[in-house]
Amino acid sequence: MTHQPGTAGTPGPILFARYAYPPNERGYCGPPQHQTLLEYGSSGVVDGGLVDLARGFEGAWPYLQFIAATTGIPDPLDRRVVEAYWIGNDLLDRIDFKLFGDSLLDRFRPRAGSDWGYLAEAIPTGVVPHHAFHVFGIYPWVGLLGSDHGDHPLRILDRCRIRWGRVVRSNGDQVVVDSQPLQWDGRSLSLGPPVAESVVRSIDGAGFVDDLEKGDWVALHWNWVCDRLGERTLANLKRFNARQLEITNLRLAHPGPAQVLG
Repeated sequence: MTHQPGTAGTPGPILFARYAYPPNERGYCGPPQHQTLLEYGSSGVVDGGLVDLARGFEGAWPYLQFIAATTGIPDPLDRRVVEAYWIGNDLLDRIDFKLFGDSLLDRFRPRAGSDWGYLAEAIPTGVVPHHAFHVFGIYPWVGLLGSDHGDHPLRILDRCRIRWGRVVRSNGDQVVVDSQPLQWDGRSLSLGPPVAESVVRSIDGAGFVDDLEKGDWVALHWNWVCDRLGERTLANLKRFNARQLEITNLRLAHPGPAQVLG
């Protein structure tokens, strides 16, 4: 049996909490309130506290603001906007590249420092405000791939991107999925063949996706299942990841991951 995707009926703020929780739990981004995020994402309750918490994510929030403003959607936490950033959808096909480039100039020039010239190369190549761009285009140049957390840069790139997996079996709080790991051959990044990995669906029953069955497709962030994917969302997630990998590998004279993984 294949279920329908969770995003269609999930309020935007809850969807944001579910994707933001895994890196927040590890201390990578956002306010230090990962238990609160887990509770919001699991309960499905939306209130002012969750909205304020989302605004504290200095990495994701400006992208949500930009997507909403340039597509005429009043609320940055509208479900369509949140889905566009984490997974990808047709809102990103309406993005004005010049406006996006200008917003990146304003936002990241101070943080990039001497690496700004390299980061700026990515701006005119058709990048869009998708999480994959932030991971592959921004992380290497603003100090987010360091060893402060004890992880190898390739693992950070692989785990922090939103990836997809197909459920092999589910056992309580743990789920085994087949997913394609990111690999580096010394020149470019690509997706390897599917391998089985164990991921977390919940902690003591508090999680984001219920009733997973063999064959279901799920979205993964770090070691967590964030959402169930349907045909449309799976296709979009694959499309925007492939687009960013192509830009990173083929269109940039100085791709950030290559400089770090070198």
